[in-house]
Amino acid sequence: MRRVVITGLGLVTPLGVGAVETWRALLAGKSGAGPITHFDSQGIDVHFAAEVKGFDGTRYLDKKEVRRMDPFIQFAVAAAHEALGDAGFPVDGALPDPERIGSVVGSGIGGLSVWEEQHQKALEKGFDRLSPFFIPMMISNMAAGEISIRFGAKGPNFSPVSACATGAHAIGESKRLIEHGDADVMICGGTEAGITPLSVGGFAAMKALSTRNDSPATASRPFDRDRDGFVVGEGAGVLILEELEHAKRRGARIHAEMVGYALNADAHHIAQPAPGGEGGARCMALALKDAGLAPEDIGYLNAHGTSTPQGDVGETQAIKRVFGAAAKKLAVSSTKSMTGHMLGAAGGVEAAFCALALEHGVLPPTINYVTPDPECDLDYVPNQAREVRLTAAMSNSFGFGGTNAVLILKRFEG
Repeated sequence: MRRVVITGLGLVTPLGVGAVETWRALLAGKSGAGPITHFDSQGIDVHFAAEVKGFDGTRYLDKKEVRRMDPFIQFAVAAAHEALGDAGFPVDGALPDPERIGSVVGSGIGGLSVWEEQHQKALEKGFDRLSPFFIPMMISNMAAGEISIRFGAKGPNFSPVSACATGAHAIGESKRLIEHGDADVMICGGTEAGITPLSVGGFAAMKALSTRNDSPATASRPFDRDRDGFVVGEGAGVLILEELEHAKRRGARIHAEMVGYALNADAHHIAQPAPGGEGGARCMALALKDAGLAPEDIGYLNAHGTSTPQGDVGETQAIKRVFGAAAKKLAVSSTKSMTGHMLGAAGGVEAAFCALALEHGVLPPTINYVTPDPECDLDYVPNQAREVRLTAAMSNSFGFGGTNAVLILKRFEG
């Protein structure tokens, strides 16, 4: 089996535009949550979210292209631009051997904002007034498609749509494509721009969101006893995965090695985890098997940790089922305490965080951890980043419909 390494990272998050800015804010324990500015939230119970700030699509696209792309596509193109540059590939010229380079970037929701806008326009002015770009702006695979077109990647090109596990599935399937020889390089990850009236209103209607309108920055509090729901986030996380020998021949910088991936289903409920975290536990165990690692080899786990009452308990139970006695020694943190829940983008962003943690030997914290929950009794790296030398890290992504994805990364040893 061919070995797969990470040679490029690109991030657009509520903490910053770019991997360096995001990582710095993450380690400082900053929250990306604040009042909603994308639309008037009156009439919805929740008035805050974790929005991307200061993003300018014209840094990566011309003005005409920006007008013809939903923000979820713009975020993905920007993150891919940074990731390719970080990997040492040309971003304004032809990619080398393009038929061996693919693009798998998913979105859980797709172009919801343009959907809402065009539907309203059709109702008010008639369906013959719809934009001819409506469909290409809206469908979820256009993030991967636009990346392929813009950078000339002619290899595998598709878009998983698996709710909050989307980004992790995109990375895991890209790993397999390289392992099996279908590609040498993959541009992969997740993207989302779901802070819209329908999205926020819908999540609020199902009582999934925190309602701490008076304190957005402290609303996302995974594993804390007083958590009351998640905070909607947006952005993109894109990785460049590359076959090891291919990367070596280029003299590429290697952030980490991608060694494990698994996917499965709870087969239990549309929104709640299986009792005891059974599905997530099986997925973690399968990922460890794929990586050829034992539970005690994992030094850090970036949790799904959305800050929902049932979800955080279920994940804690799943971790204890898999790690046994080693669970008490395992550092677990939820970076969603700072980024909010970026939905389909979360898996891509959090895999990048694991790669950076391995590379720099620093664990991002779980902020807003104030009151321990007796049912959540692990080491959640509370409130302060922690320096530690790691060998391997795990990233969990669990989605509505009972879909699960787990990634395992290792520090690259030359």
